This record gives sequence, structure tokens and C-alpha cells, in this order.
Amino acid sequence: MSLLELRKLTREYERGGRTFKAVNCADLSIEPGDFISIIGRSGSGKSTLLNMSAGLIEPTDGDVLFDGVDIHLLNDNEISLFRNEKIGYVPQGQSLLSNYTVLENVCLPWFLSKREGDPVEQALALLEKTGIKYLANSYPKELSGGEMRRTAIARSLINKPALLIADEPTGDLDAETTAEIMQVLAAIAKEGTAVLIVTHELDTISYGNKTYKMDNGKLSVYP
Repeated sequence: MSLLELRKLTREYERGGRTFKAVNCADLSIEPGDFISIIGRSGSGKSTLLNMSAGLIEPTDGDVLFDGVDIHLLNDNEISLFRNEKIGYVPQGQSLLSNYTVLENVCLPWFLSKREGDPVEQALALLEKTGIKYLANSYPKELSGGEMRRTAIARSLINKPALLIADEPTGDLDAETTAEIMQVLAAIAKEGTAVLIVTHELDTISYGNKTYKMDNGKLSVYP
């Protein structure tokens, strides 16, 4: 059984009185430790596919199976809990809470459901893994774009998810910082956490083990 399996996943929208398919019958299978990149132009459906995979958008048709569970059959509370426990999500752009320190931002998902213990030690270990432990007491306004992205990655891992999803994780970073972020993601995959990203940057796909292309809502193996 695959960790994540997308079966004929489809999302339709209406615009100007016409219906179009942002995602059209996408099939994808992800195993533990996979590092999968999805490339494609803006508007090709990449982010919509990710958001359906994470249970953030309801598909028009098709299935999202996570460990055999169709997550879109869960109610709102169940899917939120499932996502918090099983999926780490790094959205596009700046997603940190400005009035929380780096350490507090990383710890935040821990407190979104009932858990025993203190996440601080684990959060510090994740900040060390992402290379910014020394910034634990800093605030987002004091960080560079790469440092904010590293913080978001650490935050996405605090609950030890089976899958990390990242939407354009290097989209606004320079070449050196991009390479550093991709190395962090590759290391995460090697430790057994599956990684799924979408990207515009062909230079980054060499870090993964599988690449797909999104074109007008259609997902296909690349090249």
C-alpha cells in the first residue's frame, strides 16, 4: 500500500460561465522516502493538486488515499486532526506568525491537538537540522527569506509527519540558498519522510528521485 495515492483526481471551477478543469484525472503514488517534484507553468494546476493532496481543497472527483484512508471522506475536524498528525505543509511565501519567535512558530502545530510533553527540545533539534538553531529567539522580521523558509520547514516537521508537502519552497530565493534548502529537503527524504514539492525551477529536480510535469491540469511523468 502506498503512503499517498491520488486516483483520477479532478478539480473543476467555473469562470465566465464556463467550466474548466484545474486538475484533470491526476494519478500519483508516493512511497515513504520518495522525493517527488512537480514542475509546470503558473496556472497549470500544481498548487491545486497539492492542496487537494493535503485535504485543504475538496476534489470534484477522484480519491486521495493516505495509508488507505480516503481523507476527503472525513469530516472537517477529522481531516484537520489527520493533517496535523500525518502531513507537514510548507505554503508559498511567508507563513510565520510575526509576533512569535522562531522557536514558538516551530512549536505551534504541536499545540493544535492534545499531546503530552514539551516540544521545545524537539523543535530545537529541528532548527539545528535546518541550520538556524542560533535564531531560535529571533522574530520573523529579523530573518532573511531563506531563514524564514527553513523555519517553516522545521515547523512542518514538529509532529513527525509521514509526508512533507512544500509549495514552491525556493521560489523567491537566490541560487545558493535554494541549493541549501533543497539539501535539507533531500536529507529529510533520506530519513524516511516522503517529500512532495512543486517548483518552477528545473535546477532543483535533481535532488529528488521522481519528477512529474503539470500542463493544463494534466499530470505526466517527466521527461
